Amino acid sequence: MTDTPQDLPKSETEAASRNAEIAALLQSLRRKEGSWVEWGRACQTLQKEGYSAQVIFEATGFEPIQQNQIMVASQVYTSIVSTGVSEAVQGHYDRKGSDVLYELRILTQTERAAAAEFAFDKQLDLDEAKEVARAIKDYARFGKPPDDFTSHPGDAIALQVWKNARQKSDLQERSRLIAKGLRFVCSDTARRKIEQLLTDFSVLPTRAAPRLPVYRLESDEELPRILPVVGKLPLTKADLQVVPLLEETGAFQLVHFSGTGAWIPLPGWQVIRSSEDPVVLLCDSDRLPLPPGEKIEEMVVVVDRAQRVWNDSSYFVVADDEQLQIRWFEEPPEMPLLGRVVVTMRPKQILDVGYAKELLSREERDNFERWVLDE
Repeated sequence: MTDTPQDLPKSETEAASRNAEIAALLQSLRRKEGSWVEWGRACQTLQKEGYSAQVIFEATGFEPIQQNQIMVASQVYTSIVSTGVSEAVQGHYDRKGSDVLYELRILTQTERAAAAEFAFDKQLDLDEAKEVARAIKDYARFGKPPDDFTSHPGDAIALQVWKNARQKSDLQERSRLIAKGLRFVCSDTARRKIEQLLTDFSVLPTRAAPRLPVYRLESDEELPRILPVVGKLPLTKADLQVVPLLEETGAFQLVHFSGTGAWIPLPGWQVIRSSEDPVVLLCDSDRLPLPPGEKIEEMVVVVDRAQRVWNDSSYFVVADDEQLQIRWFEEPPEMPLLGRVVVTMRPKQILDVGYAKELLSREERDNFERWVLDE
């Protein structure tokens, strides 16, 4: 006799219900039923249930990068609806615009709602939405924003345009920026500041940002290895067995152990030895102010937390909405400095790690064979 749901134990009933829900979510994604917001929420639910992005892709056809976009964008959508936007804006983003909302993820909940309204009114595309989001963040970083520019998204991007246009001597580029500012500007006071550039052709000199102190590991000798220490003899078998297994991961051989911390081996360069309180941050190179077009790779950023006094030739770590950012300040910032960047480091380039390991094993076998022959 087949058990009915009410006859099954509670745990089995819950498991059956959860499996049915997961199957329904996978089917709705596979058939692309509902809106993109529902797709994003479905992907998020599946990942919380332990399904990897690759497994979801194979079952539904949603690529991992698309899953990430709609999951984040659906969270932004939920936040702007809860904050309050017009019905027209909500209806628009309910149907499309996940790429635009994704770019608003860096904003606060209130800023997201205002930016979403502005993007809808101006029919902004993906790149313009990204620019507006960055302009809003930059505006929020001002200790005392200029009086002529309000916190409206249109004035925030107009402020960026105004600053950039004043630094351009090329009249064509300057005119393009002014036209852009007049398109986005909101307040009358900010509009007058932009319009003044039509008759004021003076160029404000600027100082270029300094280069990051970037190094790359080149030789094998520069790749140290961290080893656990058992102790000094005499030792017991228990002493040997209690030492945890260290797992080296990533391009920089990051070492994990049982607990919440990790170590990473770095060369003993003078700049690292002279740091008073150095810590390491890991990030992808596209999150750093490096020349565009370079290969994106994992990098190490060494920050000396003891160096918190501003100077205009260094990069510093600051907290923006509790998120760490690496920035250069032309003038002393209003926000507190958390440490100075002393080194950024690229990993050693290895053409074929597997081949290198194979060569090493061959060499070891050759050495062993020569030792046997000599014996």
